[in-house]
Amino acid sequence: MKTYSQKGSEISREWYLIDASSMPLGKLAVVIADKLMGKSKPTFTPHVDNGDYVVVINAKNIQVTGNKMVGKKYYRHSGFPGGITELKLEEVIEKNPKVAIEHAVKGMLPKNKLAADRLGRLRVFDDAEHAHTAQNPKEIK
Repeated sequence: MKTYSQKGSEISREWYLIDASSMPLGKLAVVIADKLMGKSKPTFTPHVDNGDYVVVINAKNIQVTGNKMVGKKYYRHSGFPGGITELKLEEVIEKNPKVAIEHAVKGMLPKNKLAADRLGRLRVFDDAEHAHTAQNPKEIK
């Protein structure tokens, strides 16, 4: 039996719709990263970007377990001395819920040259309405 290696011309992408209010943030990020990488496909090849498009709705209704809304912190630094900024998860969701989902998914993707393209196929919307109804995304429960 020979090992199958997918070629770039054989890639077929599908669209998936996920409701962010249906599962906790970590489990949501795992499902999204799996679809973006194409690991759920039988034609998965590590060096070929054969993942699908993922549309996430209801990002402002993210669920987390435990005390993470207050305890989980996001840091950024301006590059100047004393320029560190710290935000709690609840502040990030209030300001821009898209950032929390993208940050979680980015952490679960492999750190290689394909990561930026894979993350580019992720579309996150705050409400239940999205701009990709013409693609007829398949809903993931």
